[in-house]
Amino acid sequence: MRGGRMFEEKLNCTHDLLSFIPSIADPTKSAKDELMEFHQEFFWNDKARLVSGGQIVDVSDLGFSERDRLDLIALCATPESVLGVRTIQDWFEPRFFRSNFWLIWSTTFAFAPWHSAVEFKRYCLRFLHLFSTIDTMGGIYRTQFNQFDAVVRPIVAWLKARGVRLEMSAEVTDVDVVVESGQKTATRLHYRKGGEDRTVDLAERDVVFVTNGSMTSDTSYGSMDTVPVLNTQRSGGSWRLWERLAAKSPDFGRPAAFISNIDQSKWESFTVTADDSSFFDRLEAISGSRAGKGGLITIKDSSWLLTVVLNHQPHYYQQPKDVWVWWGYGLFPDKPGQFVHKPMAECTGREILTELLSHLRFTESIAHILDTSRVMTSLMPYVTAQFMPRGRSDRPKVIPNGSRNLAFIGQFCEIPDDVVFTVEYSVRAAQIAVFGLLDVQRPVSPFYKGQHDPSVLFDAWKTLHRH
Repeated sequence: MRGGRMFEEKLNCTHDLLSFIPSIADPTKSAKDELMEFHQEFFWNDKARLVSGGQIVDVSDLGFSERDRLDLIALCATPESVLGVRTIQDWFEPRFFRSNFWLIWSTTFAFAPWHSAVEFKRYCLRFLHLFSTIDTMGGIYRTQFNQFDAVVRPIVAWLKARGVRLEMSAEVTDVDVVVESGQKTATRLHYRKGGEDRTVDLAERDVVFVTNGSMTSDTSYGSMDTVPVLNTQRSGGSWRLWERLAAKSPDFGRPAAFISNIDQSKWESFTVTADDSSFFDRLEAISGSRAGKGGLITIKDSSWLLTVVLNHQPHYYQQPKDVWVWWGYGLFPDKPGQFVHKPMAECTGREILTELLSHLRFTESIAHILDTSRVMTSLMPYVTAQFMPRGRSDRPKVIPNGSRNLAFIGQFCEIPDDVVFTVEYSVRAAQIAVFGLLDVQRPVSPFYKGQHDPSVLFDAWKTLHRH
C-alpha cells in the first residue's frame, strides 16, 4: 500500500459515484452503502493521536498562541490572488510548526511547512466542519477494505460489464492538438504498446480525458533488507505527456511548477505484513483502541515524523485469517532517525521497523516482531507534488478555454476552492469533464462550504481557543 484515502460525510461527488457501483463483498448493496455501514460499526475515535516517549500526548490543548490564531484566521480571509506562491512557513511563526495542531493536521493531510499557503488555506476552509474532532478523527470515514479493493475493482467490474475496453500496459506518449481561432481540438493519440508505436485517429464525436501528472509516478520499492532507490528521471508517462501538451498551449498548464523540487515533494511509506497479531496487540493496548477504530498515531518526537495506522482486518479482500497488515509513513525521509542513525530513505524495512518499535518503547518485542514481519517500502518522489507552491495558471482548467474534445482530470487540474489529494477532487474533475464535453444535462454534485454555516464556525472558534 503506497497510501490510503480518507473519506468523510461531505464528499458529495464520490458518494454519488459509489451509490450505483456494486460492493466487491456483497453485490446486492452499493459501495456507498458498504462504506456507510462500515463507518457505523468502525468509526474512528482516536485516543492516541500523538505519542511521545511511548506515552500518549494530551492533545486537548492544540497549542495555539494568540498570534497563531490571528495568523490562521487572516490566512483563511486572504484571497488566493494575494497569497500567490507563498508557502505555509512564509505565513506562520516558527513555533506554530511545533504545535499539536500542526503535528495533527500535517500528518493527517501530509502537509510540510514549505508547501503552498493557498492549498493549506483551502484545506482549512474545506474541512472546517471536521476541525472540532481533529484530535479524535471522529469525522473520518474509511472503506472496509483497502481502496483498490473497495473502490477501484468494483468500478472496473461495473465498466467491463457495460462493454468498456481497457487497454492495459499501453502508454499514451502524445496527443495531437489543432489550435486555431481560439479553439483546441485533439485529433490523434500516440501510444506505445508491446514495444510498438501506435496511433488512434480521433473521430468527430470522440472525447479525450487526460490524467496530467501523477503523485505515485516513479515509485521505487524496498524490502525487509533492501533500500528503495530514488527515481529522479521522470519515467512516468503522465508527466512526460503533460510536458508535451503544455508545450502546445499555455492553457494546458505548467508541470514544471510541481516536479522541479523532488526533495520537497517526496516521502516514504511502508506496509507491514505480519504472521501474528503481536504488533496489533501491543499498539491496541497503549492506544486504547482496537484495530479499525483508533485512527492515525503519530510519533511526535520522531525526526521522520512517523505515523502508523492499524486498519480493520482483513484489509485486503480474501486476505487469509492468519495474516495481519498495517501501514505507516514518514514525512521527512531525509532526516536521520533517533535510534537508527541514518535517513529513513536510506533504511531497509527492517531498520524502519526497528526505529518505529524503539519510539513506541516496544523494546522487548522487537526481535519477535522483526522475525514475524515482512516490510515493503515505497519511496515516492512526487507524492505531495500537488501541494507545491504554484501560480494561478500552472494547473489547467478541467476543460481548457476553447477545448472542443479534450479535458484534464486528476490531481493537477484546477477546480476552484476544492482540495487536491482527495478522491473527491478526482471524481469532481471527472464529473465536470464528462458533463461539460458530453453536454450532460445535470449539475455537478454540490460543493460543501462549511464556512457559511454558523454552527460550524462556532464549533471551530471554540476548538481554536480550547485549552
